Amino acid sequence: MLDSGILFPSVLNGLTTGAVYALIALGLTLIYGVLHIINFAHGAALMVALYAVYLLKAHFGLDPYLALPLLVPGMFVLGYALQSVVINRASHGKDENILLVTLGLAIVLENLALMFFKSDTRTIETAYTLATVQIGPAFIALPKLVAFGGALVASAVLLAVVHRTDLGRAIRAVAKEKHGARLVGIDVDHVYAMSFGIGLACLGAAACFLLPAYYVNPQVGSGFVLVAFTIVVLGGMGSFTGALIGGLLIGVVESLCGLLLGESLGQIGIFAIFIAVLLFRPQGLFGARA
Repeated sequence: MLDSGILFPSVLNGLTTGAVYALIALGLTLIYGVLHIINFAHGAALMVALYAVYLLKAHFGLDPYLALPLLVPGMFVLGYALQSVVINRASHGKDENILLVTLGLAIVLENLALMFFKSDTRTIETAYTLATVQIGPAFIALPKLVAFGGALVASAVLLAVVHRTDLGRAIRAVAKEKHGARLVGIDVDHVYAMSFGIGLACLGAAACFLLPAYYVNPQVGSGFVLVAFTIVVLGGMGSFTGALIGGLLIGVVESLCGLLLGESLGQIGIFAIFIAVLLFRPQGLFGARA
């Protein structure tokens, strides 16, 4: 049996990590829920956001948390432009084309990063990078605690937008029946672009919360997007509540597996859950049966 003095910090550490996972997965869920496609460029877009935070700190001395007002709208504009200018035009309305276009975007973005930044791993230093906060018997890194709170607030804002605004109602209408939404006057292409933009805006927020305690290189998005896909499947495709709860659950599972099996094997539990969900509950925890 694990001692509670070890178990409690591990669970708490998993929750702080899981909140950021959930924020990344929420953006992926929104894009899937509206466009009904898997965005293979999601991880590469997160990498772009992380490099943006790194450059703002390295060249302008801007704290990652103070970069939020720049990164969130900046990533939204990037997402809106990619959907309306590139994906929408190149796909010709076919879902299989969208998959190929987003895969191509991921390859292009990662190779551009390799060209400009090489394969070096970059980190930043702040006054609070190594600071810790004591919660009961646990000492939690301050950047992780801030990321936990910030990710939950960002998730709450996204859920409020989806459920309480005219844009959110339009998004849900298009997700349910795009042809009917078009008949009642909703600009479906605009909603598509807005959804893609909001999905990438979530990545901008996640990057600001991640980088004080994490790193960036051209391949960094691949690991995150695999976890995000697992969370989306676990919570239920298109379920925002499922993505939030699934993210927290996956964070705890990863932390406990790392404690039991070693840090390098911590993600075994994540993919074991992924396989189990596909076998026994393919609609996910909060998804509806087809």
